[in-house]
Amino acid sequence: MQILVVDDDQLAGEMVTAILEELGHEVFQTENALQAMELLNQQTAIELIVSDLNMPLMSGIELFRELNTQGLNVPFVLLSGDDPEILHAQEPNLDACVMKDFSMVEKLPSIIAAVIAAHHSKICN
Repeated sequence: MQILVVDDDQLAGEMVTAILEELGHEVFQTENALQAMELLNQQTAIELIVSDLNMPLMSGIELFRELNTQGLNVPFVLLSGDDPEILHAQEPNLDACVMKDFSMVEKLPSIIAAVIAAHHSKICN
């Protein structure tokens, strides 16, 4: 599966990329939402986006909303140091919100698998 990771913190982005590549995914990485939108126009086979919340120019939630406005219905996982439940309440259409902490290494693979399974079941129904 092709996955896009969007994070202005290079170290955090590389950590997420490493987790996803270890799971066998092909990963593209950008440093901000504007680069992400450009890449999505070029790489139409991207099936999942994992984005940081707090980035310059455009936040992860703003990126999610902009992509939805453009009609791009790709599963979207938001990473943040903020409380995931509060963020999910602000934007209930997000597929998942994950706390960006040390437990992310353990949690992210199962969350990604659940988001992918949920999205595939929506398509099949």
